[in-house]
Amino acid sequence: MLVLHGSQNLQILYESLEKNIPESLKVYGAIYNIKNKNPFNMEVLVDAWPDYQMVITRPQKEEMKDDLDHYTNTYHIFTKAPDKLEEVLVCPQVINWEQVFQIQGCQGFLDEAIRKISASKSVQVDYLKTALFRLETPRKHKTSSDEKMELTELFKMHKVDEDKKKGNSLSIFLDPSHAGFVNEQWEFGKNERSLKYIERCLQNFPGFGVLGPEGQPISWLVMEQSCELRMGYTVPKYRGQGNMWQMGYHLEKYLFQKKTPIYLHVADNKEKVQDIAKGFGFMASPCGWHQWKCTPKKYC
Repeated sequence: MLVLHGSQNLQILYESLEKNIPESLKVYGAIYNIKNKNPFNMEVLVDAWPDYQMVITRPQKEEMKDDLDHYTNTYHIFTKAPDKLEEVLVCPQVINWEQVFQIQGCQGFLDEAIRKISASKSVQVDYLKTALFRLETPRKHKTSSDEKMELTELFKMHKVDEDKKKGNSLSIFLDPSHAGFVNEQWEFGKNERSLKYIERCLQNFPGFGVLGPEGQPISWLVMEQSCELRMGYTVPKYRGQGNMWQMGYHLEKYLFQKKTPIYLHVADNKEKVQDIAKGFGFMASPCGWHQWKCTPKKYC
């Protein structure tokens, strides 16, 4: 595998991957962020250039210092050549099988190759498949003179005190100070490494939230290094009050303005959440969302 350098090459690859959405979404979204300041210090690997068959995004080596930090140690994979998967994935120069890591992708057939190599290397695999939802075009919104404002103004907390007195909710951009709230409720989190990961996401990517009457987040969505909207949650007391809709209205406009890929995954048994996503215009993709957490036996 070759490390792909140069903004022009990355743009060519990005436009090419667009033709393979939704299967390429995880890689496509990661490259979007790599092209835009690359805050997670990731790199792109291809098997050949320009006639590639496989693309992997991963953190640069200096980022993967903690062998137990599978939040940072995440690989995104897209391939047009399933028969070459084992040959590529088994290579230690491509994946560090000595540490705990994740592989994420939107191609279910990756599973066979990942499990086969993991078994040969005494690595435990925890596999998760969920529904993948993506948004292609924005819903039409009512227009007003306020539409001419910078969208970031919509999220400023300039009227928090007034709104708190009235008991109203307020849409905001989250910042690292809100990471604790997110970490406490994220089913994949609730630990120190996930807290640091969420703080880093909120430093570098959009985190959307709604403040309740007490001035604390009651509903939120946080974007991660592949542009996926993850860590979504609404405090039970405030569910069914339209907070996710309020947040989604601003979120949608903001991300479309920046031409950011918009997608998320939802567990198959969370039908209400899936209905909300569909109500916003998200379309379910048959390929699904897939994650493999790989843990060497020495860390089990």
